[in-house]
Amino acid sequence: MENYAELLETLALQEKELQFTTFTSDTALALGLKVIELARQRDKSVTVNVTVNGKVLFHHAMQGATPDQADWIRRKSNVVTRFGRCSFHIGTDYKNRGVVFEDVKYLDPKEYAPYGGSFPVVVRNVGLIGTATVSGLRQAEDHAIVVEALRAVLA
Repeated sequence: MENYAELLETLALQEKELQFTTFTSDTALALGLKVIELARQRDKSVTVNVTVNGKVLFHHAMQGATPDQADWIRRKSNVVTRFGRCSFHIGTDYKNRGVVFEDVKYLDPKEYAPYGGSFPVVVRNVGLIGTATVSGLRQAEDHAIVVEALRAVLA
């Protein structure tokens, strides 16, 4: 069994650490391209999407990506927008509490996917302004590639 409490602590630290002082369309481009670069280095195929205030600033489906990855991105991003936390954190928190996310009546699974891969784009002293989302790998890998790309762009 996974150590949910430890994972939740790690995810919370990432959310606190990976925040911007400013975020522009050029930042979104750099972030999206970094995800693509990292996926290529791993010989993986993903779809990546970066939004600000509901507007798509970057979207790319790599060769080999499947059409349903766009829907996974939408659903994972909806989780971040609703809860203000990374999608992996929300899914892990529900598991940690013994609650099946899909059983929560007001959270339609056609609209929300609490799986790793969507991360809040937060500007310090402003708050949540958008999402950076990856789909195509296992949830922990989707999450890890977004985190690595955010770290690189913030460096």
